[in-house]
Amino acid sequence: MFDLKSADAVTLSNARIVTPRGIVEGALTLEGGRIAGTSRAGDGIDLGGAFLIPGIVDLHTDHVERHTHPRVSVLWPFLPALMAHDAVVISGGTTTVFDSLSVGASMKRPERREILQPLIAALADGKTAGVFRADHLLHLRCEISDPTTIDLVDASIAHPLTRLVSVMDHTPGDRQSPDIDSWFQHMIHEMEVDEATGHAMMDDLFERSRTRGAEVRAHVVAAARAATLPLMSHDDRSEAHVDQARAEGMGMAEFPTTLEAARRAREAGLSIVMGAPNYLRGGSQSGNVAVAELLALGLVDALASDYIPRSPLDAAFRLAADPALPHDLSAALALVTDAPARMTGLDDRGRIEDGLRADLAAVRLVDDQPVVQAVWRAGKQVF
Repeated sequence: MFDLKSADAVTLSNARIVTPRGIVEGALTLEGGRIAGTSRAGDGIDLGGAFLIPGIVDLHTDHVERHTHPRVSVLWPFLPALMAHDAVVISGGTTTVFDSLSVGASMKRPERREILQPLIAALADGKTAGVFRADHLLHLRCEISDPTTIDLVDASIAHPLTRLVSVMDHTPGDRQSPDIDSWFQHMIHEMEVDEATGHAMMDDLFERSRTRGAEVRAHVVAAARAATLPLMSHDDRSEAHVDQARAEGMGMAEFPTTLEAARRAREAGLSIVMGAPNYLRGGSQSGNVAVAELLALGLVDALASDYIPRSPLDAAFRLAADPALPHDLSAALALVTDAPARMTGLDDRGRIEDGLRADLAAVRLVDDQPVVQAVWRAGKQVF
């Protein structure tokens, strides 16, 4: 088990330490699970010149479902699924992960309604038992097209692991999927249903969204604000979307789909979170605005993994080497470490700085590909 309270004093030497002020070559001392200072040299674990970076803080990963639903018709036991997810997360240098669990369902996987509470319970049990290497927190992805979201939010909002709430509407015709026909064909293929069944399901989704969407959205916003949790608006496409989010007290715009929405979010003072896979792929899989374009305009505050757990690590190192974008390695890594930690009130991590939690990863470059060699959480080596 990963008993982080027993972390001993240790020195990590011969490292290129990536701090907020730049790269420092030397050694880093960890004591009592905290960062205790840098020095030019020191005895201890020789990192062989590897980069020593802050542990990544990932605000949004859908990856849990890759393990709970390994096939369309297969539901895997939750704790083993979460342990497999955890192993992938930590191997990408992520030490704090906001597991983004679906609260309600738009069209696919209606079983999300029934499995949410057992899945949260398994996550809590795993943390208590110390079987996870990363620090797992909850990001509730609240689907406003589903009336059952109201009761699911009420049952989950006060859970001690719940630290972030996003408001989502996956009804096609707006936001992420303006092309209804394209969305429909993709959806029935993914769900493995025929067109007649798909049309019946889509009609039901439109009806739920039309008659209950505003009510569900208002309930989610009120519940999150009452619990004083950070709120994110998801897939904003227009200035009106952003203005509504701001009026509701949201502080973050997650994955705005257009340059117009991103610019409005910046004007409104919302932090902008984008998907690292979009940057790595050179564009959005849905035809939405490219992250590289937003980065060049200074319209990205943080990057999240979305659906590829190691993508924040890869994106940060590629961004630092991208001559078209003005980010050195410290600034690029801040997008996936310091910035997401600050956005969610995790002021004890995200930077290599004296007194902060010793969440760290040692990374080598192999043919420009970052490779994680070791990971420490709260001063304890977990990978």
